[in-house]
Amino acid sequence: MMFRDTLTRKDDTLMSFEIFLATAPGLENALYDEVKGKGFKQAKATKGGVTIKGGWPEVWRANLWVRGASRVLARIASFQVLHLAHLDMRAREVAWGNILSPALPFRVEASCSKSRIYHSDAAAERIQRAISETLKAPYSPDADVKIMARIERDICTISIDTSGDLLHKRGFKSLVNKAPMRENMAALFLQLCDYKGSETVFDPMCGSGTFVIEAAEIAARLNPGRARHFAFEKFVNFDRQDWEKMRSVTRGGASTLQFFGSDRDDGAIKMSIQNAKRAGIGALTSFEQKAISDISPPCEAPGLVILNPPYGARIGDNKKLMPLYQSLGAALRSRFSGWRVGIVTTENSLAQATGLPFLPPSEPIQHGGIRVKLFKTDALG
Repeated sequence: MMFRDTLTRKDDTLMSFEIFLATAPGLENALYDEVKGKGFKQAKATKGGVTIKGGWPEVWRANLWVRGASRVLARIASFQVLHLAHLDMRAREVAWGNILSPALPFRVEASCSKSRIYHSDAAAERIQRAISETLKAPYSPDADVKIMARIERDICTISIDTSGDLLHKRGFKSLVNKAPMRENMAALFLQLCDYKGSETVFDPMCGSGTFVIEAAEIAARLNPGRARHFAFEKFVNFDRQDWEKMRSVTRGGASTLQFFGSDRDDGAIKMSIQNAKRAGIGALTSFEQKAISDISPPCEAPGLVILNPPYGARIGDNKKLMPLYQSLGAALRSRFSGWRVGIVTTENSLAQATGLPFLPPSEPIQHGGIRVKLFKTDALG
């Protein structure tokens, strides 16, 4: 196996390096499609996410533009290590001062797999000491800036988390319901249902409004990271003026479509309305309190029904949930001719209880420690 040793060095200015966009296991190919569609170069799907090549402007754009990623890591160094003293020496060769300020607190996380260095805490401590002694930066276990080291088969890859808070935290949702769908996962499930922003979307179990709000933002061509801050804004190579120019660019006009949600819980409806307003798409969305048995098409033109209903490992027992899925299926089959359906759930039996003509389900996807699948249909007859 060939390995190329890479480091950021003091004379690096316009570096090109590997950038890793993480996502939930099982959604890597969906994220790859999004990243390729947004023009990033040398994209490659890999375990846990997608890699691209670029510099710091690409890091900024990935955080700002990409809906399906949970975080963006800049891989700033990669080298072989055979023991802890070797790791200490190589970590001191990284040009930390190109990225980190001596006044900026940092923390280190490490993982080891199939390597002569097998103690992750000891590895993290050596890297922490190398940074503290070469850069004089303070270590803090609660620091916002996180250095991540992965030692696998004696190759140490050092990354810096450029996102900070996970990217599903768009910066506008102040309220969430029980067992919420994360925004980045909702965006990829919409994509897997062939949603491209040109049709209406209806979620009849909308909770805090995630599917509806994501769909409306996609239609309005709004950047998912427009309302939040990122860890990279604290780096010494951050250019505030260039960043503001990038963030101010809009990619399209306002959507004329409407997006709809309903829920039997009045609190969920109030929550969704408030979250949509905070996201700036309140005028594009409509939420209504309604039992699942009473749902009907919210508009004349068919579109996509997508929902994340309760499932046994999350809220209720599967047997008790069967009547809910049966009622959902009866309403969709009898009233939603021409609409496509996407349901995220855990068990084939729950999906089959709807009586809907599902296509083969997706591969299992990790969602909050639970394996879920996406069940989708073509347009209903």
